Amino acid sequence: MRIIRLDSTESTNKYCKLLELDSVEEFTVVWTPRQTAGVGQRGSHWESEPHKNLTFSIVLHPSFLRAEEQFGITMALSLAIKSYLATINSNGIAIGIKWPNDIYVCGNKICGTLIESTISQQRIATAVCGIGLNVNQTTFPDWVPNPTSMANEWGCEYDIENCVLPDLVQHIATHYAMLRNGSRKDMEQQYYASLINYQRTARYLYHGNAIEATISGIDRFGRLLLTLSDGTEIISEVKEIVFLDILNS
Repeated sequence: MRIIRLDSTESTNKYCKLLELDSVEEFTVVWTPRQTAGVGQRGSHWESEPHKNLTFSIVLHPSFLRAEEQFGITMALSLAIKSYLATINSNGIAIGIKWPNDIYVCGNKICGTLIESTISQQRIATAVCGIGLNVNQTTFPDWVPNPTSMANEWGCEYDIENCVLPDLVQHIATHYAMLRNGSRKDMEQQYYASLINYQRTARYLYHGNAIEATISGIDRFGRLLLTLSDGTEIISEVKEIVFLDILNS
């Protein structure tokens, strides 16, 4: 594993995409203590106070996955982050995955990811996996929705470079190996067990309309499957739906 440390950069994902990705060693990690223009899902800005949080990207070459199996990477990454947080979760608070790949603690967002892939011959040639984990930041701008951090939840300061980064990357490596070794079914079961609102009625905005629905699953393309109270089934892409209720198990 190669680690590239940048004093500052707009976005670690953007930096990775400037590299010759085909020749970059798998599990190359690019991280910075100061990310000035991080990007999240839906093109949103990722807010991060300099030197307080972990912002990094990992370059993968998951050619063992077909293009339509990309959601396997999302599951592996989400479960790895949850698994890492479980190791420091001394007070046993609820940690869940909000579809598709945000990590929530007690109803507040602690981590987001952004996976950008390239396809070659119907296989995933490269996947640049960006991760933003709130670590030591304790206050956030008012416009950031429902944020929290490791320091807020567990009451101490963490060594980002020497502890959090290598420990989290090790969890990612373990779950990525599970995906490579064909353990997708087991991974799906773990993902559903961690999925916020799974099989529970909650409120959403779907195409701008308020609905009550129950998450029934994820299809093979990673789209969210929901069932309305009248039995109608809908399939949602990320940009089509907004969670109004975050129901922790």
